[in-house]
Amino acid sequence: MENLITRHRELSVLAAVLISQVFGLAVQVRSKDPQHAPLIRVWAVATVTPFEQAIVHAEGAVYGVWHNYLYLRGVRQENRDLKAQIEQLRLEQVRLSQDASQARRLQALLGFKEQSILATLPAQVVGSSGSEQSRSLYLDKGERDGLRKDMAVITADGVVGKILQAYPHTAQVLLINDQTSGLGAIVERLRAQGIVRGSPAGETMLEKIMADEEVQPGDRIITTGGDGIFPKGLLVGTVIKVSTADLFLRIRLHPAADLTRLEEVLVITKMQDVAPASDMAASPRAADILAQRLPGVPDKPTIAGAPQAGTSEAAAADAVAPKSAAGAGAKPNPPDTAAKPQGPEPAPHRSPGPQAKPTHDSKPAPALKPITERMQ
Repeated sequence: MENLITRHRELSVLAAVLISQVFGLAVQVRSKDPQHAPLIRVWAVATVTPFEQAIVHAEGAVYGVWHNYLYLRGVRQENRDLKAQIEQLRLEQVRLSQDASQARRLQALLGFKEQSILATLPAQVVGSSGSEQSRSLYLDKGERDGLRKDMAVITADGVVGKILQAYPHTAQVLLINDQTSGLGAIVERLRAQGIVRGSPAGETMLEKIMADEEVQPGDRIITTGGDGIFPKGLLVGTVIKVSTADLFLRIRLHPAADLTRLEEVLVITKMQDVAPASDMAASPRAADILAQRLPGVPDKPTIAGAPQAGTSEAAAADAVAPKSAAGAGAKPNPPDTAAKPQGPEPAPHRSPGPQAKPTHDSKPAPALKPITERMQ
C-alpha cells in the first residue's frame, strides 16, 4: 500500500483534493444560511467575470470609436443641409413678410375688420354630461359672473365649445365633438371652408369639404371667425384621417384641446373689432417723389405798368386809365412822362413822328382788362 502511494504520489494528492472539494461542495449545497453563497457559484462568478469585463471594455471602445470618428463623418454634410435650409427659411420669411404687408394694405383698402379677444374669465369644470349622446360639461361660473349664452370657451391649446345655457351659478358648455354643435372652420393650408361637428360616437369631424380638395393628415384646422362667436385663427384640431364620401370628404380631426381631461377653461366674455393698421399713409407717393426730383418752373416775367400779384382791381384800372383817355381823343402823355420802372435808367427816348389826329369815325379803344383776368 505504501509502495502504491509513493509510486503514485501526484495522483494520490489530486484524488485527495478532489474528494475534499466534493465534500466541501456537498456541505455548502446543503447549507441553509443565506449569507454564505455556494462555492460553485463563487467559482462560476469568478470564471465568467473576466470575460464579461473584456466584452464590456471592447463594446465601450467600439462605441467611442463610432461616435468620435465614424459618426462625425456625416456632420459636414449635415451642416451643409442645415445652411441650405436656413437660406430657404430666410427667403420664405421675406416672402411671407411681403404677403403680410400686402394683406394689410388690402384689408385697409377694402375696410375689412377682425375680432380680437379683449377679456376672458377663467372657470373650473365641475361636471360633465351623463349621456353618451350629449357631449357637454358644467362650469362653476354663471350669469352672476358675467357669462352669457353663445360665449366661446377655449383653452391654451385650442377651442373647447360654446356656452349652451347660462344659469345663476353655473353654465353648460356644448363641446365641439357633440353631434348637435356646429363651428365654422377652415383648412389653414388650402383655405377650404367647412363645418366642424361631432359624430354619434363622439368623434370630431370636418364636413362640407369638396372631394376635389387635397386635404392631408396633419393639416391644421382653424376658426374662420364668421360665426361671431369664435375669433378668427383659433386652432380647432389637426386632420388624422381622410376618406371620400360622395361629393364631400369625410375628415376626422384630433381636437387641439383634450376634451376628455378638461379641468380649467377660459370663457371669452368680450371681443372687439380691430381694423388693420395701414402703412399706406406713411409711405410717400410716387408723384411726391417725382415732384421733388424735377426742377422747379421759373416765375413769369413782370410787365411794365402791369399790376403786381396781390394788387386790387381798382389799382389795375387806375394804371390803364391814361390809355383809355387817349383812345377817346385826348392826347396821350408823352412817353418820357410815364412812370419809370425801378432799376437802371432807360436809354433816351426819340420823339415820334407827327401824330395822326383822330377822326370822327374813330372809335374809342376799349379799356384794357387787368393782367390777372387775361392770365386766367
